[in-house]
Amino acid sequence: MKWMRNVVRGLMSVMLTMAAMAHAAPTGDYVLGAGDVIRISVYQNPDLTLDTRVSEGGAISYPLLGTVKIGGLSVSDAEKKIAAGLRDGNYLKQPQVSILVAQVKGNQVSVLGLVNRPGRFPLEVANTRLSEVLAQAGGLAAGSASEVIVVTGLRNGKPFRKEVDFPLIFAANNPEEDMIMQNGDTVYVDRVPYVYVYGEVQSPGTKTLQRDMTLLQALAASGGLNLRGTEKGIRVHRRDANGVVQVVQPGMNDKLQKDDVVYVKESLF
Repeated sequence: MKWMRNVVRGLMSVMLTMAAMAHAAPTGDYVLGAGDVIRISVYQNPDLTLDTRVSEGGAISYPLLGTVKIGGLSVSDAEKKIAAGLRDGNYLKQPQVSILVAQVKGNQVSVLGLVNRPGRFPLEVANTRLSEVLAQAGGLAAGSASEVIVVTGLRNGKPFRKEVDFPLIFAANNPEEDMIMQNGDTVYVDRVPYVYVYGEVQSPGTKTLQRDMTLLQALAASGGLNLRGTEKGIRVHRRDANGVVQVVQPGMNDKLQKDDVVYVKESLF
């Protein structure tokens, strides 16, 4: 199992690197937002070149046209709108307008937690996916980051939260889990989950909670019971949704949960 996890992690690293290399500057499909810094050029009309910032209301002030609202439009649609204004106003017969996005400020995603470069990152291309955003953040912190990633934001005006089992995107050929990011999304990478094993075992202490780890596997990771330990004396202390600690007696093949405390009592005989 360990070699398989290493293979998956290696594949994840390669895929994230490829995503970072493939990440391009904003294209014609990029949707302009408030704060974006752009340069507008008109072919053979240098006097109409303008460096400007999209206002909070999504508008710019452009020569001859005055206030033009381009926020919420793709780059290509904004180019067409300005060209149509110049043409319909009889300023130019066949204007060829191009827009270069110099700085992306209007469409950003926050990446927090155990990544190599946490911060805010621009959505520079349409349909930017989770793996691409994590590539910009330098990938998951090796050895300490959880493989379950939490994405929050808004969808259709309503609060949105999704847990993504990241390795399965690649290992199980499940690309739909590599979700498309939207402006204002937050990606949070928690620490790798642990369980705690103490009492009559060979090697008590904190253990990494592997995927689908059972009580038997946790005990094996602890070196097994010592001569004083007894299976009948195993108890698991587990917090419920309200934070109240419950004491349960699971079977050896039952799965453990994050932050479970496994206690092995001493045999009385």
